[in-house]
Amino acid sequence: MLWRERRQLELLLYRLETQLLHVRAGNWHWLKFTAADVEKVLENLRFDTLARNIESSALAFEWRLSANATLPMIASVAPSGIWPELLQEHHHGLVRLLKQVESTAAANVEALRMGPQAAGNQGLGLVQPGDSMAPGVPGAGAHADTVDDVTLLAESANIERALAVTRDCSLPLLAEFLGLA
Repeated sequence: MLWRERRQLELLLYRLETQLLHVRAGNWHWLKFTAADVEKVLENLRFDTLARNIESSALAFEWRLSANATLPMIASVAPSGIWPELLQEHHHGLVRLLKQVESTAAANVEALRMGPQAAGNQGLGLVQPGDSMAPGVPGAGAHADTVDDVTLLAESANIERALAVTRDCSLPLLAEFLGLA
């Protein structure tokens, strides 16, 4: 179970880093996909966390600990042999990954909040709904306004969804299991 959870954390880190690269490159249209990718990994990770909680509770009970024992507590009473070292290795790996996920999520939130202007995409960031994209061309303003309004609304919706999903990357149950909470 711990390997699966580590794999999901690695995948979440990858998805967050990918999203951050797109944000910094000004690829706002890809946010709908990156947000969906992050959301799917979070869903899988939460399922794996639930399964791990069940397994670790049973193991803790077997090793005479409380059902909500942390990974360091479980490692400290593990039978001699490979178990203590293996559990400590998982603990260190999971803590490292969790901290990387938290810092990358924070960087994503910061970049998303700054919006298109910070990514160097000045054109989209300066245009406001209703501004004409084709000044001086008779009849072009109304169509350009509508297209621009739709583009700005879609961009804004993509940014808001990515922000919501990224802010949801906190993993309190994992932090608690690792003895960090």
